[in-house]
Order: sequence, then C-alpha cells, then structure tokens
Amino acid sequence: MPSYTAPTKDLQFVLHEVLKVTQSDIPGYDELDADFTAAILEEAGKISSEVLAPLNSVGDVEGCRLENGVVYTPTGFKAAFEQVKEGGWPGLDMPEQYGGQNMPAVIGSAVGEMFSAANQAFTMYQGLTHGAASAILAHGTDAQKDVYLPKMVSCEWTGTMNLTEPHCGTDLGMMRTKAEPQENGSYKITGQKIFISSGDHDMADNIIHLVLGKIVGGPEGIKGVSLFIVPKFLVNEDGSLGARNGVSVGKIEEKMGIHGNSTCVMNYDAATGYLLGEEHKGMRAMFTMMNEARLGVGMQGLAQADVAYQNALEYAKDRLQGRDVTGVKNPNGPADPLIVHPDIRRSLMDQKSFTEGARAFILWGANMIDASHRKGDDAAEGLVSLLTPVIKGFLTDQGYDMTIKAQQVYGGHGYIEEWGMSQFTRDARIAMIYEGANGVQALDLVGRKLAQDGGKHVMAFFDLVKTFIKDNTGQDAEYDATFLEPLKAASKDLQAAGMYFMQNGMKNPNNALAGSYDFMHMFGHVCLGLMWAQMGKAAREALAAGATDAAFYETKLATGRYYMARQLPATSMHLARIQSGADTVMALEAANF
Repeated sequence: MPSYTAPTKDLQFVLHEVLKVTQSDIPGYDELDADFTAAILEEAGKISSEVLAPLNSVGDVEGCRLENGVVYTPTGFKAAFEQVKEGGWPGLDMPEQYGGQNMPAVIGSAVGEMFSAANQAFTMYQGLTHGAASAILAHGTDAQKDVYLPKMVSCEWTGTMNLTEPHCGTDLGMMRTKAEPQENGSYKITGQKIFISSGDHDMADNIIHLVLGKIVGGPEGIKGVSLFIVPKFLVNEDGSLGARNGVSVGKIEEKMGIHGNSTCVMNYDAATGYLLGEEHKGMRAMFTMMNEARLGVGMQGLAQADVAYQNALEYAKDRLQGRDVTGVKNPNGPADPLIVHPDIRRSLMDQKSFTEGARAFILWGANMIDASHRKGDDAAEGLVSLLTPVIKGFLTDQGYDMTIKAQQVYGGHGYIEEWGMSQFTRDARIAMIYEGANGVQALDLVGRKLAQDGGKHVMAFFDLVKTFIKDNTGQDAEYDATFLEPLKAASKDLQAAGMYFMQNGMKNPNNALAGSYDFMHMFGHVCLGLMWAQMGKAAREALAAGATDAAFYETKLATGRYYMARQLPATSMHLARIQSGADTVMALEAANF
C-alpha cells in the first residue's frame, strides 16, 4: 500500500524563507511565526498520514453506494470526517463570527495540500463546503449567513455546487433548470444536475446545494441565470431541521477515479430554493465559488503529483534492476537500485522539480488572495485573477503527467492495482476536467484575462519578473547563469507570445485561440521559473548564513538548476507553436478528420 509523508519542512521553507510571511504587512501575518505554523502543519500532517492516507485505497476499492435513496460513504470515512470536524480543520481560514479560526488563506492552502495528497476524494467533501460557504459569505444576506454559515463552517452541514446538466457543460446559458417565484419570496426549483461532487452522503446532517437556474420569465441565455440555496432539509426558524426538500439522488456516477467521493445525478422536483445574490446575476455569485475551486483544483494536481513522487522515489531506491554503467553501486547485491540509472533520475527530477515549484506557486497565489481580502490590495487581486487559469490548467496538466511518470518508475508493477500507483493517476485525471476543462482555462486566460483592465495585470507580472532579475543580478555569477538568465529568456518568450496575439489576434481571432493552450503552459513554466529563482535565492542566503541543514539548501539549489535547464526551455517550443498561427490547426474541413 502506498504511504504519504507530509512535506512540512518544505512548506515551512516556502512560508518563512521565500514568502517571509512574518515580515508582511498583511493583517494576521504577524502571528504566523515559525513555531506557530510548524505546530499547525505538523498536526495536519499527522492527520493526513495516519488518518486520511490509509483510507485512500479503501475509498478507491469500495466507492460510495446508493441504497433506498441514501448514499453511504466508504468504510472509515464517517469516523475520519468526525475527527477532521473535531479538530476545526474545515473552518481553519473562515471568519470567527461563524465559528472559524480566521487563519490566512496561505495556511489553509498549506493544510489543504496535505489533506488532498493523502486522500483527494475525502477532502473534496469539506473543500466544496468551503467554496459554498465562501459564496454565501460574499453574496448572501445577513439572515442567510446566520442560518447556514455556522453549520457549514463546522461541516455539520456540507455544501455543493450544481452547474452542469446533461445537455450543457461549459455553455451554461443552455441550462433548463427553472425557478418559479413563490409568494413568500422563495422559489420552486425544478431540473436535473449531473456530475455533482459530494452530492449526497451520510457524513452530515444537512447538505446545502448551490444551484444555478433560470427564473421563469427572465432573460434568455447566460444573462438569465440566477443562483439559489437549496437545502436537502428545510431549516426551521429556530435553526432546527424541518421537512425533506424536493431534492433526490438519481444515481451515483461510475467514474474513472475519486471513487470515495459521491459524484451524483441530482434531481430537483419543485424543491424550495432561496435566491443567493441578485436575480439573473447567478454566474457572478457562482464564480466566487468557482474561482476558489479552480485554485483548489490546481492544488490537487500538485498534491497527487507529490504523493505519487514520494512512492516512486522509495521504489526507485529499493528496487534492484541492472547495473550502473559507470560502476557497480551495490556490490553485495545482484543488481543496483533503479535510482542509479539516468533515465530514472530524469523522471524523478522532473517530478521533484515540478512539485516543489508548484508548491511555492500555490502558496504565492494564496498569499495574493490574503493581500486582496485582508488589506484590499487591488493589484494582488488583479494578479491572482490573471494567474488563476494558469494555476488550474498548468498545474493539473503537469500534475497528471507527473503521476504517469511516477507510475512508469514501477514498470509493470505500476499497472497492477495492489501497488496503488494507478489510483494517483486516475484521481489526478479529473482535475484537468472539472471546474472548467483546461482548454477553457486557456481560452479564459488569452481571451479575457490578458486584456483585463487594459492589460495592466499581465504588465505587472512582467515588471515583477524584470524587477526580481534586476535586483538580484551581479551578486553571484553561478546563480545569474543558472537561474536568472534562463528566467529572463523564458519571460521574453512569454512577452513575444503576447505580442504575437496583439498583432495577429484582432485580424483573425483563431490565431490567438489556437495558441492559447501553449500560452497557458508557457505562462506556467515562467511562473515556476520565478518560484525557483526565488527559492534559489533563499537557499543561497541560508547557506551564506551558515545554515545547519546545508544538505536541504544544496538540494534545493540542485533541483532548481534542473528545472531551469531541463523544463523552462519549453517556453521556446511553445512560442514556436504559437507563432505558427491558426492555419495548420484550422486547415481541415470537419468531414476530413
């Protein structure tokens, strides 16, 4: 059975030596001293390794089951969920007013990575609840917040998001779910939603569904979509649970992965719902939840890559196969361990350099969210909005690829279920699809985000990279050559791609759209290059200061050099593809495929 070790030391390194959280002027960061964050991360890591990880394969094998209208989760999930609730983990970064601990998002993200790596399917129950609660917090009335948030923050009640219907996924303007106004101000919701993660289960007293629908008589298309709170059980005025609402589970979807999460077909039969936010402004309210979810899904890509890498590394150290071509390394055994072979090293370094770079990227994103929410930093809000499709799309594409690389290290054993590597690959696959398929993320990035606010956010990103390079050049020739010069070259490639879109996208939009996926990956590589340059700087400073754990920092530098030399040059390939335009992409008639 696979194992998981929480990367608490690496999380601490990013928080305190790269982001330097205690030196920030973001409210609440002054309390995040190293001892405090270590205590939180160590406890979360313990739960991840000892409680959640052992249930991962259980959930995969058993799955959820629907019996007589009741959804049952896998063995051990309910007890583990109680343990997570008792620890206050679901409300870690939620407002104290509603029972949360009001920790910064950067701490919530660090904990979330560990929970997701240990058991992605399980962690989705509380993750979706967090997103639904955030939407109510942002758009609900005071009365709605008072009724729902305390129970959702504690996860006594859980939450979902209901968007997709059988005939429409990305194009939500086509939805048929209708909402009929009632005299008491409520609505009757009728329709069917599919692919609803955590749609029903036996771990909470109530489930609060956020459902997109169209008010009868409203505008056509996406402009007519509103968002509604539809509880599984109606809530009485005194807060107690009342009658069962008109919502039921049609079936549990049979999926490739995340079997431990109850992905449901949800049927709404004149269910009572309550408007959340304004009429016909449902997408605005839902995007509060979706943007949070997209960052969380990017984290899932990182998390599955990391747990797969951890297990592949151990296997490569233990498995004896062949001899090192430069000389025997295990003279007392019949063969040398796999890890001596350059191709295995290449695979492991791909994985290690990605996961550590992605971890820094995720925490930087959370840091920007904190700057936006806690001190009203509009520039941080603009930048994280720009980078959200990159975090979601690039990290999940790459994360999935890393689980495949990890599986490949095992050879034939990686294809056998008892070794557990298949589950990481299967679980990681969904992250490229839900919360907006990655092709849609790329279109959002190029079609909307680049030009947002006159393009000032992407220019701010380029300025950030340029300033970092300028401020740190000339202090160490080796660092300049191995970190800063590759970052400068990659950033120039990214700027050249943006210029191509400006010059060619207006006369033929397909020139931009055909290159959008490459641009998303190019942007992701530049972001990880920036993270590695920052981590390289922090590691150099620690070594210069006489750090006691020199091996950790030397390893960090070596891993960073690998990324800059072997991964970051992919930007030139992506640029060449982008500059080839749309003609080759669009050349065939549909009938000729």
